[in-house]
Amino acid sequence: MSRWEPDARGRMVAAALELFAVQGYDRTTAGDIAARAGVTERTFFRHFADKREVLFSGPGSLDEMVTQGIAAADEDAGPLQMVIAGVRQAAVELVEVRTREQAAERARIVEATPALRERELLKMATMTAAAQAALMERGVAELSAGLAAHSGAAVFQTAFSRWVSGETDLDLPESVDEAAAALRDLC
Repeated sequence: MSRWEPDARGRMVAAALELFAVQGYDRTTAGDIAARAGVTERTFFRHFADKREVLFSGPGSLDEMVTQGIAAADEDAGPLQMVIAGVRQAAVELVEVRTREQAAERARIVEATPALRERELLKMATMTAAAQAALMERGVAELSAGLAAHSGAAVFQTAFSRWVSGETDLDLPESVDEAAAALRDLC
């Protein structure tokens, strides 16, 4: 190994995305990622529990970002407005740590790997449950909170898919705004 270089975590994420794209997720090891990033395997495991976590960890979890956005939403906002505020806040925070290209590559890798697709669904279910709980803490009835939380998850997934696919020139938060407006237009 050469002398210490900054941003080991960022280098490992970039290395993992490159290796997963070329070799496939299943044929890439934590050791491969560490070597490509110029760190030891021990350093890899200080940052990530396993290679899957390279794709699913970040500075904050999606459910935490959404619940913080819901908590900060205007007092007079309705349940759907609160959850959209939470989802938009998560979108703002995500683009601060991941480029569209990285997010698109991650999405391709997840889509190509059944175990990762399952993990992605679990992540969205966790976000939805957390959003529902946050809404209920703000006094929203369970039925309304559940409907709003699921609607917010649909808005996020739609906006994220459009953003990573390049279907839109909008950034991710603007794509959330667009999807939220489309949802409101359905009524």
